[in-house]
Amino acid sequence: MAAPTLERPTGTAGATQTVTLAKALNLGLRASLERDPKVLVMGEDVGRLGGVFRITDGLQKDFGEHRVLDTPLAESGIIGTAIGLAIRGYRPVCEIQFDGFIFPGFDQIISQLAKLHFRSQGKVKMPIVVRVPFGGGIGAVEHHSESPESLFAHIGGLKVVSCSNPVDAYWMIQQAIECDDPVLFFEPKRRYYEKSELDTTVDPAPLFSSRVLRGGSSATVAAYGPMVRTCLDAATAAEEDGIDLEVIDLRTLSPLDLGPVFDSVRRTGRLVLASEAPGESSVTSEIATQVQQECFYSLEAPVLRATGFDTPYPPSKLEEGYLPDLDRVLDVVDRSLAY
Repeated sequence: MAAPTLERPTGTAGATQTVTLAKALNLGLRASLERDPKVLVMGEDVGRLGGVFRITDGLQKDFGEHRVLDTPLAESGIIGTAIGLAIRGYRPVCEIQFDGFIFPGFDQIISQLAKLHFRSQGKVKMPIVVRVPFGGGIGAVEHHSESPESLFAHIGGLKVVSCSNPVDAYWMIQQAIECDDPVLFFEPKRRYYEKSELDTTVDPAPLFSSRVLRGGSSATVAAYGPMVRTCLDAATAAEEDGIDLEVIDLRTLSPLDLGPVFDSVRRTGRLVLASEAPGESSVTSEIATQVQQECFYSLEAPVLRATGFDTPYPPSKLEEGYLPDLDRVLDVVDRSLAY
């Protein structure tokens, strides 16, 4: 199904403002709730509390308990209820409180949500967004720092996207809500409170598209979600050594938009991929395969990756050594340039 075309929101705060990624998501949800009375927000503590990360702060107060619903602690029930609501014409936005909590709802997502549009030969649409704060870097306990995006990107019938900055957060959540297919919306929780200028008068990029954030000629570096900022910082640091890195924010993991990556690699001859998720059987594995197939004669070095390790996520005191940081990204860049 084609990506949605977003109409200009009404009733939002002034055109340009400095906001955090968390606030941008809040504004985006607010704009969607104002625009369409069929949009509902539901999840654990999203109403009165405003969510653990305060993403939904103030929404229940302004739109009422019938539009912003506090649910029981039951992810399977949240997703199952949303499916029933979608069949009846609503557009539910489900919050999974932490990434590791999504697995009680895994069966509903994989066996029902992903399948109903296809199973009904297009008669039943599933315009459901499942918001997932994901990744590490916040010193949390077990089940609070996972990166399960590859599991969902593998499933036909699901769209999977991840924002990396406030501007994309604001627009992408609205575009996801307007999509008639189910969208898994991964939010980088350690970037929630980073700020940037948000201009609501600028046309947004299409939802299912990647984007070049910084031009360069020495090598291409591609990432998504929390690792985009790390890669931009790495590119700034590499510049001091005369290395000119092109940085691409993938933004969409299913469907992948690799056209900009192919174009970039054909110019630079090198690709480094970065993600917090383990490297084996991952989104970065798939990208490496496709780039090898499409750009084989342009590559001056193998596609290399800076990823999390193929282990369970460690205790918070060890996560600094687990997560790829600026130095690990630059080490992989150096390996690529050494070929």
